[in-house]
Amino acid sequence: MKTLLKKIKVTTTLELITGLHVGGSKENVEIGGIDNPVIRTAIKDNQPYIPGSSLKGKIRSLLEQIAGSPKVGDNEEINDLFGFANSNKPSKIIVRDSYLLEKSAKLLVESENLDMPYTEGKWENVIHRIKGTAEHPRQTERIPAGVSFGVEFIINVWDNEDDGKKSLEMLKKGIAALENDYLGGSGSRGYGQVKFSELQSEDIPFEKYFEHEN
Repeated sequence: MKTLLKKIKVTTTLELITGLHVGGSKENVEIGGIDNPVIRTAIKDNQPYIPGSSLKGKIRSLLEQIAGSPKVGDNEEINDLFGFANSNKPSKIIVRDSYLLEKSAKLLVESENLDMPYTEGKWENVIHRIKGTAEHPRQTERIPAGVSFGVEFIINVWDNEDDGKKSLEMLKKGIAALENDYLGGSGSRGYGQVKFSELQSEDIPFEKYFEHEN
């Protein structure tokens, strides 16, 4: 059995360059309310957040595109970090949910220009190709540009590996790709451009937990 030697905690901040929409449930939307709501916490004043699954899935997808993989699971190097259920391969990387930094939450609370608590509503429509008129208007909820979220990744390092360097480099490559793509929905319409601050990494070894006094 492989031994878990340590974990690498990687922290950074994610800044929204353009508005972000990560969809939430429509079950509680009132008549006349917004068409496409964002996902929000049940507590923390119902703040919008970025699910770890959204970040992880987007980074993996971009890495597979770069590698030329025709479908999920075709690249063993990517599977090694992100896991692959069909091969009973567990994920080495944990991606935490990301929450608004305190200063960003305060900025949004104090803003007088927002349509809803913490968010804005952006109207979208379909252009009739013959008439050139706007049709089917709908309102999409977005987290405004200019705010930041705290982001945390955890990488598991086992005793048959290269001290986690390869996994860390792959994560950095995926983050760089994401900065040149988009997160969330409607990226082709300008949504979801993000920028990460410099990554900070910290080793969390487990050896000391099993040391015994002589």
